[in-house]
Amino acid sequence: MGIETRVYLRCPKCGETYPLDYYRWLCPKCGIPLEVVVEPSSKPTWDKWKLREKGVWRYRELLPPIKKPVSLSEGGTPLIRADRISRNLWIKFEGANPTGSFKDRGMTVGVSIAAEAGARLVGAASTGNTSASLSAYASRAGMKSIVVLPKGKVALGKLFQAVLHGARIIEINGSFDDALAALMEAARRGIVYPLNSYNPWRLEGQKTIAYEIAETIGVPDYVFVPVGNAGNISAIWKGFKELETHGLIDRLPRMVGVQAVGASPLATAWKEGREEPVWFENPETVATAIRIGRPVNWYKALRAVEESGGYLLSVGDRKILGAQMEIARKVGVGVEPASAASYAGYKISIDEGLLDSKDRVVLVATGHALKDPGIVELVGKKSLVAGNVDEAVKLMSELSRGETGGGESKGQGVF
Repeated sequence: MGIETRVYLRCPKCGETYPLDYYRWLCPKCGIPLEVVVEPSSKPTWDKWKLREKGVWRYRELLPPIKKPVSLSEGGTPLIRADRISRNLWIKFEGANPTGSFKDRGMTVGVSIAAEAGARLVGAASTGNTSASLSAYASRAGMKSIVVLPKGKVALGKLFQAVLHGARIIEINGSFDDALAALMEAARRGIVYPLNSYNPWRLEGQKTIAYEIAETIGVPDYVFVPVGNAGNISAIWKGFKELETHGLIDRLPRMVGVQAVGASPLATAWKEGREEPVWFENPETVATAIRIGRPVNWYKALRAVEESGGYLLSVGDRKILGAQMEIARKVGVGVEPASAASYAGYKISIDEGLLDSKDRVVLVATGHALKDPGIVELVGKKSLVAGNVDEAVKLMSELSRGETGGGESKGQGVF
């Protein structure tokens, strides 16, 4: 009889292990989210993986064994070289996932686990991307979904996706952290199966970002990740460590977490040399996807940064918006503001000598620009107005010579 894949849970802080349990999310001793440990029955190899279709389940030896994955062909996203910025810079564009964000990687595993656990109603608190992904994958699985959102603080593009896929929506007067508290209380009472990043199974899908980076270009020197609830940076670090454990890579990258100044509990703690976050009770930033003041995976994230020899930093909203526009105009990739935070952090790191332009760097761009189209109001985009065909041709001629300038009617900010 062959050896079966062994799966169990482990506390990243105290190291206590627990048997497979789809309904255990926190360490009862430490009160922090557990992590999943997968000991595969067969050795994972690059040669084996390359014979399979691209995507999260390409790497199934290192994922929880699922009889019938709930999938929308997520993963396999492009790793785009940013040549016009630096030949040593790549952007991992997670906006190419089915619902437009990296959350799909986690949700394919999370919803699959929920199905195996017999759940009928899945739910999540969200700043937007999680609700979009959860609702799509729940629909795919034939489940009902419910999302709890901070009222008036979710980008319309993301809210539309949740509505489109049939999620029941509850808006709460408060922050994301209030929404999460409500969701987890409902989970504690057995009302809903939660799929926030409290749930360690969901993070198993997100670690495949590391696998794809390593398979495409090897191990970079640095990986920059926007940090909100702090699950993604810890998942990606876990992915790289697993590759090293199984002899698939021989070194590890440094992890850099980037937060917005108005929502930077981890970056502030790092700067001040604290061992625990400095909570933000009322986080504010244009980067809505990382507008989180009390990240539940803070311990895992700080450990990932510390173990890897990386660092955390925060960037202001103006730099985030400028980085978003620069990525679009120099690389041709449209990302939402939270994604652009990683590039803003990279630019500050170069300016401050924290890394060298020769270092090979991957920026994780977590979501598509169309997730938050309302942000266009903040970047001062103006249109040129032509009354007829001849006027339109004249304007194009002037633009080609660079003669059209100031004033709203003359296209301020277009070129």
